[in-house]
Amino acid sequence: MSAAMKTKTAIRASLSLVPLLLLASAVPGAGQSAPLYMVEADSAVSEAALRGAIDAIFDADDMGDTRALLVLHDGKIVAERYAPQFGPDTKQLSWSMAKTITAVLIGLMVSDGRLALDSPAPVPAWNQAGDPRGAITLRQLLTMSSGLAHAESAEDAGGAIAATDTARMLFTDGAGDMAGYAEAKPLAEHPGARFNYSSATSVILSDILTRMLTDSSDPETRRAAMMQFIEGRLKQPVGLGSLTPEFDARGTMIGGSIMHMTARDYAKFGEFLRTRGRANGRQILSQRWVDFMTSPSEREPAYGGHIWLNRDSENSALFQGIGPKSLFGCVGHNGQYILVSPRQRLTIVRLGVSDSEQRVPLRKALGRLVELFPG
Repeated sequence: MSAAMKTKTAIRASLSLVPLLLLASAVPGAGQSAPLYMVEADSAVSEAALRGAIDAIFDADDMGDTRALLVLHDGKIVAERYAPQFGPDTKQLSWSMAKTITAVLIGLMVSDGRLALDSPAPVPAWNQAGDPRGAITLRQLLTMSSGLAHAESAEDAGGAIAATDTARMLFTDGAGDMAGYAEAKPLAEHPGARFNYSSATSVILSDILTRMLTDSSDPETRRAAMMQFIEGRLKQPVGLGSLTPEFDARGTMIGGSIMHMTARDYAKFGEFLRTRGRANGRQILSQRWVDFMTSPSEREPAYGGHIWLNRDSENSALFQGIGPKSLFGCVGHNGQYILVSPRQRLTIVRLGVSDSEQRVPLRKALGRLVELFPG
């Protein structure tokens, strides 16, 4: 079984541990009396073709439940559909799409000079003399090649789903201090030696962000410092008014899996990346940082800096042989997607609930939607 399949199996199975609030994955928009479905004729694609591709994603029995789908071409919404009880004001759960938001926040701090991509990651727990974890760089954390013994799959955890680091960190003995749990893991191999997708890694990055903002150990102070940074450097400049991250009991942002936004704001975030860090007429994030995020990493061609790339690989979470290689995407558990194709001037958002089997035809259907557009 490939590393990607093991990861997907573990995360899917760990849903049995998710609180009821998270199982809902969304709060239906108040006053949404009827589902919105809008398709406009586009210079590149006919209305009939767009409707056919979108209807297939919503109505097919083998793709799970699609709750929202948006298509933007040249920065304009050309199609938007929601399931009943969902709408433009409904905040929906990011799952692992949160990782890319965390990477953008890291990029802002690198531009500020507070962090350096190829310097050892500033984690106090690794600073003891002789601790080999002290050699782990920020780049290795962002490209999921830290070498830490993080077990994202049941197979890596001895076959027990409850023993995976994802489940323990989010829902059981690691939940009170997620970063402390993730940072305490020893090395399994030399830093930079192997790709190992890990939600725990993203929480380490969240902790690094927070400690760059405050020396306080008070949870409320930590939350407030992070929220002030997010508000001033990302939410307001990009216009992501609905962005709502969640925090653990220690005040660390759960930067690998639990944030909430509306479908339109997920689309704005995708457009922000498509335009290489520009929004509202301003360069908010360095173009070089977006180029780093969207370039193949040394150990996994289908993964960049906390974002998936459309490259052939056994670990691929996107398409193989469909769409341009320059396409990239934020991918979350249960079939959350922000697909961005700069060459096609295209951003697609799909939110919903699909298990691992349903995601196979879902990805094919999304690939057909991508291929409707030229370029």
